[in-house]
Amino acid sequence: MTSFLDTLRIQRWDDHRYYHHSVVNQSLHLVSAISFLCAYLIMFKDPWLAALIGWMVSMLSRQAGHFFFEPRGYDAVNQATDEYKEEIKVGYNIRRKIVLMAVWALSPILLLLNPTIFGLVAAPADWFEFARHVGYLWFVVGVSGLLFRTVQLFITRDYMTGLAWATKILTDPFHDAVLYYRAPLKLLRGCWIDSVEESHEPVESI
Repeated sequence: MTSFLDTLRIQRWDDHRYYHHSVVNQSLHLVSAISFLCAYLIMFKDPWLAALIGWMVSMLSRQAGHFFFEPRGYDAVNQATDEYKEEIKVGYNIRRKIVLMAVWALSPILLLLNPTIFGLVAAPADWFEFARHVGYLWFVVGVSGLLFRTVQLFITRDYMTGLAWATKILTDPFHDAVLYYRAPLKLLRGCWIDSVEESHEPVESI
């Protein structure tokens, strides 16, 4: 039986080699990682502010790299089609990401339509309090997205896969900061696509 650390390592390797060929995407992941780490630092004091940073800076930069810069054609390095990679994606593939980002973007409408969220909170007195409420709402959206996919993996795959994926998501900012800190320098040197063949020692894929 594959151990937890082996499962985590395989998920990280597959995520890197399949979805991070673009050096622009890697650079945006570095921005995302740094801002996520800043959000981690303030999360226990001001979770609403951490959520605002996490969604408006970290997630937007991260997903912009995937949506606009990552090649979506045939992956010659891994000999895999985009359809195949989307099908075997453990976490949020493009379709799931669109749903998640849509929920995030539309969720503040709930506060505009019902400022007390059905009596759960006091109505915001000014725009600052509204921003705090949005931050708390986005915090719930983020935690819910993580828990939803984890439980879904428990059901559709197994507990090891789900736990490893949740751990990967929570530790990605640390891992990505180490993995992609050279990406901006590569861009300055004119490198736009990284073959990822030499980035890590390959491991057996899931």
